[in-house]
Amino acid sequence: MTADEFNETFALCHFLPGPNIVNLSMVFGSRLRGIAAFAGLLLPPTLIMTALAIAYARFGDLEVLRRILAGISCAAVGLLIAVVFRMMTPLLKRADPFAVILMLGVFLAIGVLRLPLQAVLLVAIPISIGLTYFLRRKVAA
Repeated sequence: MTADEFNETFALCHFLPGPNIVNLSMVFGSRLRGIAAFAGLLLPPTLIMTALAIAYARFGDLEVLRRILAGISCAAVGLLIAVVFRMMTPLLKRADPFAVILMLGVFLAIGVLRLPLQAVLLVAIPISIGLTYFLRRKVAA
């Protein structure tokens, strides 16, 4: 799967209802003609999270545990930022000004102006689809 295919699939999985990672695993599983990707991706984390939930229910009041979780949340934010930059790389390499402007507009609307995600997506998705259709049609002609 190329970087562009992954980004398109990942974006689609974010848009579809349900957990994003489950949607993504189903796409990969359908490519492999099996459910192994789905089970392999969900079973171990489900077991780990169940065990951690039981431990948190028992020891959640400890101050040291709260500090550990605060550190883990900082690491998770760092990983999220790294994933965003990695997904932006193919977009920036193509130097598509419309895509970069749309990406920055969505970031500003949601991240800075704190507009509702649903409203921003209701505007941004048709614009993105329309621009993609128009640009691909123009290139094909």
